[in-house]
Amino acid sequence: MSHRAPGAERLPALAAPGGELDRLVADGARTVGAGAVWAVGDARGRIGGGAHGVLGRGRHARLAAGPDTRYDLASLTKVVALWPCAGALWQAGRLPLDEPLGRWWPPAAGHPVGVVTVRQLLAHTAGMLPYTGFEQRYGRDLAAIRAGVIAAPLHRPPGTAVEYTDRAAVLLGHLVEDLGGAPLDRLADRQVWRPLGMTDTRYGPLDPAEADRTAPTEYDERTGAHLCGVVHDPSARLLGGVSGNAGAFSTARDLARFLTAVLAPPAGPPWGEPWIAESLREQTGGLAPARGLSWLYAPGTEPAEGTFVHYGFTGTGLWVSRRLGRWALLLTNKVHYDRGIQPLTDLRNAYRRAVFGQGSPSTP
Repeated sequence: MSHRAPGAERLPALAAPGGELDRLVADGARTVGAGAVWAVGDARGRIGGGAHGVLGRGRHARLAAGPDTRYDLASLTKVVALWPCAGALWQAGRLPLDEPLGRWWPPAAGHPVGVVTVRQLLAHTAGMLPYTGFEQRYGRDLAAIRAGVIAAPLHRPPGTAVEYTDRAAVLLGHLVEDLGGAPLDRLADRQVWRPLGMTDTRYGPLDPAEADRTAPTEYDERTGAHLCGVVHDPSARLLGGVSGNAGAFSTARDLARFLTAVLAPPAGPPWGEPWIAESLREQTGGLAPARGLSWLYAPGTEPAEGTFVHYGFTGTGLWVSRRLGRWALLLTNKVHYDRGIQPLTDLRNAYRRAVFGQGSPSTP
């Protein structure tokens, strides 16, 4: 059954305290078993939002989820940090999208990734290995991991399949750092977060005071405690917490600013309308699942509907539709409790249908 998108005039009522979205997230959070923070908005900013539940177990059970709770964004790092930094380089004429890496980036020359393009990396059609396993394959030395990612064989010929892999973002992160002349955390802060007033957003590890308002993720056997303020993703953790694939922490308050900027790019940041327009269109040549650059067409929708999403493994999600002129976010820390995905998938799909209409239930 399809669901028509609610008109813009209905969004304030949908997003009102105790309204349809608030009830939906409250019920869904109980089923998921984790606290949840949500917000929706348009090109002018946040229209409404809410929070339900607590941050976790033990000492975290005393803390309610809220718009100032920091969440481990996991793979949302790809769109909140890496994607706009790549866009800044592209808009400056320094990041060719369709030239094979080996022709213009010396570290890639002579390696299998030399035939891959930046567009393919961003669209997950580069054919890179679908798994990481960096420590087992390359050890713990950062230079050895970087060299290993660059030298790794391809899994399949570029451009023949859409296959989501963190290796693409890790490689692109190295490339962006090389061209940008600074680590990714500094580039993102300077080019993305500070210009948008995203004062709560940063890469970890967070200091203890910041970690106190951070949603905990999974239990870590090495430390004997739940990770909190330290990135959950093992590859990003191995890379010191700063990577293109994961590592950033943020709040609903900051992410609302980011999504508003995607709909209505402000003057100032070195990435903006040209890059957003280029990215939020089909980039996978008819292959499924259809993707833009970094962003995925929302499961259960058709590309013509123009609703994009990115999920994070920890339980986070961002949606944006330039066609409808609206955005939405839903933040949980599902992995704190378990890795069962279906209840969260059901909540995400119901939430997306309520905000954007369209489509039918689907897995992420």
